[in-house]
Amino acid sequence: MIELHQVSKRFQVAGRSIDALQPTDLTIAPGEVFGLLGFSGAGKSTLLRLINRLEEPSGGSIKVDGQELVGLAGGALRQARQHIGMIFQQFNLLSHRTALHNVEFALEVAGMPTAQRRAKAREAMAAVGLSDREQSYPAQLSGGQRQRVAIARALATSPNILLCDEATSALDPHTALSILRLLQQLNRERGMTIVIVTHDIKVANYLCQHCVVLEQGRVVDRIDMADPKPQSLLGKFFFETAKGWTDQTVLPQEET
Repeated sequence: MIELHQVSKRFQVAGRSIDALQPTDLTIAPGEVFGLLGFSGAGKSTLLRLINRLEEPSGGSIKVDGQELVGLAGGALRQARQHIGMIFQQFNLLSHRTALHNVEFALEVAGMPTAQRRAKAREAMAAVGLSDREQSYPAQLSGGQRQRVAIARALATSPNILLCDEATSALDPHTALSILRLLQQLNRERGMTIVIVTHDIKVANYLCQHCVVLEQGRVVDRIDMADPKPQSLLGKFFFETAKGWTDQTVLPQEET
């Protein structure tokens, strides 16, 4: 479903070059839940945003469902993105629109007729369990409800892929687990491919079939979550965290 070949991203900051992502190969199968695991600044969100070209790659090839995205522009890129939904840590809802109208927004931008987009938005709200909050404004919703609206908005275009950028890190544990269960349900019932950025090993353990661990813009580990055997010090640290820290836990930066 997703193939990245030697994809890289370099930013120019204050006259100097920063390699946010070094040349990276990645393959994600259809219907897979795939995790991008790492500390802040590791390049996880950059890699995620490259998949739908919210960031322009500095080099490499990005194929989604067999279509090369590098080189697409204008209407062709917008059409390709309709098959890729995205949700964010901070929800990114429009405060002056009701929940239903927030979900309709992407369909409105795409030029869908009012009656059709209203029906699709209501279907998406029902899918996330919020049919009774269609006329609520974001300020009237809890954090978990706002994130469900954001997921409904992403679902409204019937995407094959859902990209999640720290989708639960702003939520309390109870609410976070309810969102993870919703994502799991969408994957199971719709066969949706999900890519999730997280620094929380509990999220990866619960949701993902495979993960990569990123450090300073490089993939340092590739892990089968059914039989995790991390090779890098950072990968081992994450799985030690899942068991609980001890006085003997080694911090990655202590490696010499």
